[in-house]
Amino acid sequence: MEKKEQLQNIKHSLFGHMNDPLMKVLKKINFVFGKSLNAEELQKHRRFIERLGQMAAPKDDVTVDEFCVGDINCEAITPEIAHNPEYIILYAHGGGYNCGGLNYARILGGKMALFTGLKVVTFDYRLAPEHPYPAALDDCITLWDHLTGEGYDPDHIIVAGDSAGGNLALCLVQKLKALDSALPKGLLLFSPWTDMTCSNHSYETNFEIDPILTRKYVLSAAKVYVNDQGELSDPAFSPVNGDLSGFPPVYIMAGKNEILLDDSRKLKDRIEKSGGTVILDIEKSGWHVYQLFPIPQARSAMKRLSKHVSGLLYNKP
Repeated sequence: MEKKEQLQNIKHSLFGHMNDPLMKVLKKINFVFGKSLNAEELQKHRRFIERLGQMAAPKDDVTVDEFCVGDINCEAITPEIAHNPEYIILYAHGGGYNCGGLNYARILGGKMALFTGLKVVTFDYRLAPEHPYPAALDDCITLWDHLTGEGYDPDHIIVAGDSAGGNLALCLVQKLKALDSALPKGLLLFSPWTDMTCSNHSYETNFEIDPILTRKYVLSAAKVYVNDQGELSDPAFSPVNGDLSGFPPVYIMAGKNEILLDDSRKLKDRIEKSGGTVILDIEKSGWHVYQLFPIPQARSAMKRLSKHVSGLLYNKP
């Protein structure tokens, strides 16, 4: 089935057949991952992800402003209501480090802006295989330096990321720590990819029920990104294996039905053992980055995220 036809089926399924079990629909379509990363499939997948962003991103009650930092295309998504200009969210989109862009980032970026009342900055970081590690991390650091150079105190910046973007968010903080730089106020991670060895138990236990990811795809994406520059277990690629001491507060959201679930569980365990503060929010009927979809679980999740951010910024219980 072509990606364009798949996109039409998704839209019809999500909005026309909400009485059907959405998990079953997504599993049947297997709309995102599982195939090879050859050049033809990769380009189809990239086009599909961008079209999904065009279809699903919030368009009302936010203002989107484009800007560039050097060669990096960026967007600032500002909510029209309850905007607090003193704080900002730096958000790294997912996509296995090999796909995704500003359209795709606008889905979750727009939702965060609407629910938290904060401006969200997204960026079009360079993708593998054309630009393997450390291109994406270098772009993330460049944008971080831009925001702090523009007057944002690091303690007023929250770093967010989903999937590979969650990996990037963690790697950014580890890099800042290594440079003895000030760290962000907190981390918001959606189904983060924390261990590129793809060896966690949930790859087996959730193999049949994950409607989005397969181990074959995830491992292929890891190898393309790392590009023989080290072992997959290296903290540079698998931040869960790095030094997590001194991290800012971390809020993790994951779906009980995803193969990356244990990536989140292991991260929580390692942060707690390092003396840090971490919350793991597991949605029992959720899957990988389920917050992207127009479903009740996603709206409830964003409300919980908003409450967490409010407490983080304003010291509310």
